[in-house]
Amino acid sequence: MTRHETAPRPDAKDPYTLQHGSLAYRVERYELDLDYALGSNRLSGRAVLRCVALEDAQQIVLDLVGLKASKVLLDGKKVPKFGARGEHLAITAKEPLKAGRAFTLDIRYDGNPRPRRGLWGEVGWEELEDGVLVAGQPNGAASWFPCNDHPRHKSGYLISVTTDADYRAVCNGRLISHSRKSSRETWVYEQLEPMATYLATVQIGRYELLPAGPEPERLHHTDTPRPATVPQHIAVTRPMAAEAREGLARQRDMMRTFVDCFGPYPFQEYTAVVTEDELEIPLEAQTLSIFGRNHMSPDWEAQRLIAHELSHQWFGNSLTVSSWKDIWLHEGFACYAEWIWSEEAGAMSLADRAAAAWRKLDGEAQDLLVGDPGPKLMFDDRVYKRGALALHAVRTACGDEAFFGLLRRWTAEFKHGSVSTADFVATADGFVPGLDCAAVLEPWLYRKALPPLAE
Repeated sequence: MTRHETAPRPDAKDPYTLQHGSLAYRVERYELDLDYALGSNRLSGRAVLRCVALEDAQQIVLDLVGLKASKVLLDGKKVPKFGARGEHLAITAKEPLKAGRAFTLDIRYDGNPRPRRGLWGEVGWEELEDGVLVAGQPNGAASWFPCNDHPRHKSGYLISVTTDADYRAVCNGRLISHSRKSSRETWVYEQLEPMATYLATVQIGRYELLPAGPEPERLHHTDTPRPATVPQHIAVTRPMAAEAREGLARQRDMMRTFVDCFGPYPFQEYTAVVTEDELEIPLEAQTLSIFGRNHMSPDWEAQRLIAHELSHQWFGNSLTVSSWKDIWLHEGFACYAEWIWSEEAGAMSLADRAAAAWRKLDGEAQDLLVGDPGPKLMFDDRVYKRGALALHAVRTACGDEAFFGLLRRWTAEFKHGSVSTADFVATADGFVPGLDCAAVLEPWLYRKALPPLAE
């Protein structure tokens, strides 16, 4: 093991987002009650956070940006001292909270939400031409609710959104109720499986909910199709429905392929939200992905992105990195899933995709460590492609049967948990006799020079 492969200390802040997240407590469950007016972009919220203190502390610090808290209760009692402190909400309890104590925060807040700007551009709550999009990765959650924003902190969620009539709110998890009163509609979702804050989302638009395409087609290497049993939906406006159905026609096949390769789908259902706006990139959130109308095409560039976002339900949402430095465990795996789908769909073999990626990397600067790229470069395309090639090197070292068995073991053992590169190495070495996974990954993740392509 190299020094790069050690897991982060459980009491350590994330080195890429040092100003976010608190070590003093964890949130077991968020209960968010939001009222949003589209015309004025006005959000009024109530956030109930059910927490546990991890250390003795009198001050509780939450991430909250651009919105103002007006009232705070701690275990049902009014807190006299609270207020904004930079990009945080600081709450001072009357008496110190002892480590291990459960407590509840009840926070009223409001304002005009907007994306937060930083190293990664604009992330968070964003107005569309006719609706709302929330893209929280990596630190946008605080743009719409007070939270403990750290990828390792995973919680249950109940999200209620009241907004203008004839608009649908789409959130994480399962819709448990919908009601209409006069000119307002309320949509309530529950996400039971633990979720990192950056994956929480709200999408608002004139959406209808449609079934996601036909049953799986016969693919080139199978005799009979095996229908995917995961409920799949498309949230799309009526004028965009036919276009979205065409673009997502193979999504059920993708689901079946990834279930075969990665193990059971880790959530109860999956929804693709398709906006009428064009988006620079598609976005993933837990149990759903968000696409622009420009991604609804049968060509490979669009289809690879649809496969990429779906695969994140396993790699990124169920298995979430403990530290952002290990983001290759999300993006390298999702890029490799694109190549798996390419071969399955008969577009191009995985070996040819890997070779093309290697040639492209060979012509680019080789000046970052994929296993610890730094915050500015964590979303660099080289992290995606070289991360996928690192995974391909593991496959080459252990063979197809052991490799896909390893992926299924990986997703099962750490389901709904937090992971690191060290965890993957230990899982691989324990599952595949004779494999030295650290040695295989070392040149791909922790050396700048591009290694030869694994064959």
